[in-house]
This record gives sequence, C-alpha cells and structure tokens, in this order.
Amino acid sequence: MCFHKNIRTIAASLFAFVVITSCNKLEETPYSSIFTNNFYKTASDAEAAITAVYGPLVDLYNTAGTFASDFSADQIYPRPVVGRDTYTLFSYDPNYTTQKSFSRQFESPQQIWQSCYSGIEKANWVLFKVPNTDMDATRRTEILGEAYYLRAFYMWMLTKNFRDIVVKTRPSTSIDSAIVGKTEQKDVYKQIYADLDQAINNLKPYAAGVTKGRPSKEVAMALYAKAALYDENWAASLEKAKGVIGSGAYTLMPNVLDVYDVSKEDAARQENMWAYECDNTSPGNSTQIISLYGPKNSDGPAYAVTSFGSAFAYQSFFDSFDPADKRRQLLDTFYINKLGEVVHQKDVTPITPHGVEVKKYMDPVSPSHGINIPILRLADVYLIAAEASAEANGVTDEAYSYIDVVRHRAGLPGLTKGLSKEQFKDSVLRERSWELFGEGDRWYDLTRTNTFMQVIPKAVNDVFPTRTPQQRNRYFPIPQDEINANKLLEQNPEWQ
Repeated sequence: MCFHKNIRTIAASLFAFVVITSCNKLEETPYSSIFTNNFYKTASDAEAAITAVYGPLVDLYNTAGTFASDFSADQIYPRPVVGRDTYTLFSYDPNYTTQKSFSRQFESPQQIWQSCYSGIEKANWVLFKVPNTDMDATRRTEILGEAYYLRAFYMWMLTKNFRDIVVKTRPSTSIDSAIVGKTEQKDVYKQIYADLDQAINNLKPYAAGVTKGRPSKEVAMALYAKAALYDENWAASLEKAKGVIGSGAYTLMPNVLDVYDVSKEDAARQENMWAYECDNTSPGNSTQIISLYGPKNSDGPAYAVTSFGSAFAYQSFFDSFDPADKRRQLLDTFYINKLGEVVHQKDVTPITPHGVEVKKYMDPVSPSHGINIPILRLADVYLIAAEASAEANGVTDEAYSYIDVVRHRAGLPGLTKGLSKEQFKDSVLRERSWELFGEGDRWYDLTRTNTFMQVIPKAVNDVFPTRTPQQRNRYFPIPQDEINANKLLEQNPEWQ
C-alpha cells in the first residue's frame, strides 16, 4: 500500500490548547498521512518509492513463489508435514485452512495474492506521483519503466495462478477506490502488454553497470515473450523472444552448472537476466528454499549452513534425464555428511529409500542463504522462441535452432529432425522441464497447456502413491479472506 506515516501534532499548539484556551477544536498540522502530499517531492523520495515496489518479492520468494506450484507438479515433492502435502494431493480449499492451521500462509497461494497486490499498489503510487517529482528526467523515466515492469510482473504472477483477477491501475486513494471486481484473463493480458510496452520504451538496454535485481529493456521483452506464450499469442511471443536473443545483451553460461554456483553469481547475470536477489549477510533478503532442499539436520555442509531435508525430486524425474545431460548433476542420490561420509540414497531421508537431492540452490557459506532465485533466464527465452516459432510457423529449422542451443549447452545432441508439430511441442516441454526444474515453472507449463490431468497422476512414488487432480486445480482458488474483504470479488466458478 502507500507509505504510511504517523500524523504528528505540533507540540506547542497542543500545549497552548491545553493550558491557555478552552476551545473544543484541536487544530493539527498533518506532516504526513495515508495519502500524503508531502512525499514524492524529491529524487530520494522517488528512489525510496520504487525500492518499495520490489519489497513484496521478499515474501513472495521466501517460499510461495516457487514451492506452491512446484509441489503441485511432477518434479519436486515435499516431506508431508505442516500442510505442504496439500498441494501435492490437491486437498486445499479456498480458505487454505490447513496452511493457516500450521501458520504456513507464507508458503501458500494466498501469499502470492497478497504479495502481488501489495506490489501493484506500490507501483500504482509510483506511476501516479513520480511523473511530477522534481528530479533528473532520465532517471525519472527509468523509475517509471521499472514500475510498469513490476506491475506487469505481479499481474502475470496473479493471472497464471488465479486466472481472472482484479486489475488495478490507479492507487487506492479511498476505501471505495480500493474495491474493484475481477477482469477476464484475456483483458488481464492486454494490460500486461500495455505495461510492458511502456517498460520497454522507458528502460535502458542491459549493461554491466545495471543495478542487480533491476530490469533492463531486454528483461521486459523477455517477460512479454513469456506472458504472450501463456496467452497463446505466438507471433508476439516469438517477436519479443527473438528481440532478446538478437540483442546479444545476454549470453548462456558455457557451463550450465555455473548458473547455480553461488560464488559465480555476478558472472551468471549474463544468463540469469532477472532474479530474486538474496544477500549473503544478515540482515538482508533471504529465502527458506535452500534450507528445505538441503539434507536433514543440516547434515550436508556442501548444501547449506542450515537445512531440514524437506523437499526432494521424484525418482522418475531423475531417471528421465539422459545420463550425459549435465543438468542431471544438479540432482543427486547421495550426499557427503559432516563427517565426510557418504550418505547413500536409502538413508537420504527417512520418508523413502528413493530420495533424490536437489542441488540447484546450494550455499555452503552464508547462514542467510544467499544464492539468488532465477525468475527469467536466457535459456528460458530460447525455449520460448522454439515453442512460439513452431506454433506460429510450423516446425522449421528456426524452431530446431532455438531448442538445440539449450541442448548443446547441456551436453546433448540436437533434437531429432522430422518431428511433427505435436512431437516437437512435447519435446520443448520436456526440455523446459529438464532446464528449469525447481524454478517454479513446471506446474504452469502443465496448466497453460492443459496437460496436467494426464501427467500428474503418473508422477507418484511411495510417499505419494496416488495423486488425483481435478480440472478445477488448473488454477488455485482465490483466497476466501480476499473475497470476504471485497464485495465485488467473486470466487472462480470451479471453486464455488
């Protein structure tokens, strides 16, 4: 929401009122209020305001931004405690009752809703106020571009999780203006595109000096390409993806393992276009993702200083990799404990003898878990281009060229030529699964293609031997708390 400050009363006036007068009216000078006119006046105000728009990413990527979706898919599963299994078993309700009972709302889709609308409200205030701020014009343009980008990102996060959502493009200057009904998804995407067009126009191209965690022009183009892919706007998706690739601003890391090496994060920004930036010191931005993936009882020093053994990869997913695929090295069936001993797969976790460790987010040094969480990577853009090209123009050499770049980097040969359109699309989805696992992406690939009903029932193991999603699980239910608070907001029909 907007910047809240306490209303200060002039002490002298108050003293005079109490001691000298018998007036029954207290006069105050409001130095600030919920809708202050005294903020957004200076360049430092504008910088503080745009920094605040990034703030909700902290709660979003503490857990919910990846795990609420990943635990629903066919790559990663949780230890079935504190309500985490409700996503894997599709047993949640619109009230997210179990999550609240275990104080795990911060891991739930409700956190996604709250974080994203907090970010949208903050972005709206920037876009409303900063145009009139007295500051350097070039930097003002960039700040507005960042606000447009972030508002688009938050809306995209919302619509891919909840479908029809509330679209707000003005700040809440009153209670009445804060109450808005839902917009159909097709129109949500129109607003996302409009915001990203503004961001692309306002943001600078990527350069080494760009502040980490801030979007460049190419990042806005990449989000446009991905949003358009979800919207099945193939031509726009391909155009924007090709624009990112053709710009040459970003390149793939030669070794895919280096993308996730915490000691090489600065170099990895040549591929990791936009990420949730964690800090390696405390206090600072952090996430519990690393601690959930690392071995139980902090027993794997290469993984993390503190870890709990709470999330693993399905054995079937591990087995789906070609043994020559370098990306399989980001998974493991054993680890080295504190004593330097090998802990074999049967002892990795007490819940199953088939536990597979996820190694993408290892940080052996920082107690605050300082490795970044990727949100948009260049490898993703190549795969977006491959899929959009096949959909727009058929399975041409161009479509093969995009997917083959990613495969070759992984140590694999190019994709077999002569595939049908459906075979090629299936191949791209599998490649996306291998390339982007654990990055909060797979569930949305399955839901946007409406293939989750066929895939998920086969993704089972001895921890979760039966999984029965329903068609309504394609989107999460809108949190009941939000419906109770907004008389114009209606639950998704499938969840009513």
